[in-house]
Amino acid sequence: MPGGRARGGAGGGEARRRDRLLLARAASHRPQSEGGNGAQGVHPAICARRRRGDQGRPAHPAGRSRAPVSHPRGRPAAVNAGELAGYAAAFRRDGFVHVPGVLSAEELARYGEAVDEAVASRKAGDTRRLDEKSPYEQSFMQCQYIWEDFPAVRPLTFHPKIGELTAALLGANKVRLWHDQALYKEAGGRETEAHQDQPYWPIAEADTATVWIPFAATSDETGCMGYVPGSHKGEAEFIDIFGTPGDGKRLEERYADTPPVFVHCEPGDVIFHHGFTTHMAKANRSDRTRRVYTAIYFADGSHRGGERPHPSVDRDGIAIGDVIDGGATPVVWPLEGGRMPEPEPWPEMGMEWRERAERLGIIPRRAG
Repeated sequence: MPGGRARGGAGGGEARRRDRLLLARAASHRPQSEGGNGAQGVHPAICARRRRGDQGRPAHPAGRSRAPVSHPRGRPAAVNAGELAGYAAAFRRDGFVHVPGVLSAEELARYGEAVDEAVASRKAGDTRRLDEKSPYEQSFMQCQYIWEDFPAVRPLTFHPKIGELTAALLGANKVRLWHDQALYKEAGGRETEAHQDQPYWPIAEADTATVWIPFAATSDETGCMGYVPGSHKGEAEFIDIFGTPGDGKRLEERYADTPPVFVHCEPGDVIFHHGFTTHMAKANRSDRTRRVYTAIYFADGSHRGGERPHPSVDRDGIAIGDVIDGGATPVVWPLEGGRMPEPEPWPEMGMEWRERAERLGIIPRRAG
């Protein structure tokens, strides 16, 4: 357990089991309910609201994704129209796109230092060796919502170039933050099993993208990412990478005829992948930690599409079928007046869960 060596015997096993359950809940890698989203990505609760003609938060037309819209602010700086069109086409075709040179060397150094500080602070009480951690934790150290308690991270979370690129890839006029996180794969860390992100989030529509930002070059040796091209066009399946080691084999078998494309990155590169894209990462066979920051963005106007708990909607009391527009999921692009939002306090929710999540360094600690 964090804060000391893992306990032995039955008590230690039970504690480690609880920690694995907590990791799953804190990250909210949750399947939708049995009546969850179909191939078109619209949750039955939204359909029911439309049939009833309920008033309340604005409704959204049916469909897996909204129709593409014209991009209101032109193209991101330093990305010409031809390049942007190519990136968008690749994203639509393959479900991921590797964009080189998004961040400058100065930015990468500054943001890397900020995220390093966040991870060191959040994980300060965890003195376990790698082999004492659960299989999931051996894949990476995970710290979420770090933009909220580490202000130096915020300019990366709300980086205008990254936000604008994401909006262009999703065909959205405005994008919001679901949450950010650091994923630090320690030296000797195991592979990240094949999975899709979308089943973990109670978002009805499929207008979502994860932005993957390494702070150093990545290769087969250090744990680079792999993506199954075109897998975002199929169904989403919940894979329990938290408590069921080997569960990712199910997706590998499904896409046995479509091998993953492993992407090597240089410093400053960014990878964008769709929420339905099957992806994984190699083990870290190097002698250094693979340092990565990720942020999940979604199109403004998306709805809550599942009853499973997730802080990004539960903190604001977003009901099933309602538009996700609370303070926990602020607009990333475009920023009104160029001003980054301030984080809102967490409500007192699920105290036992929260205390353990704070102790594991997954979510921000309460002041005092």
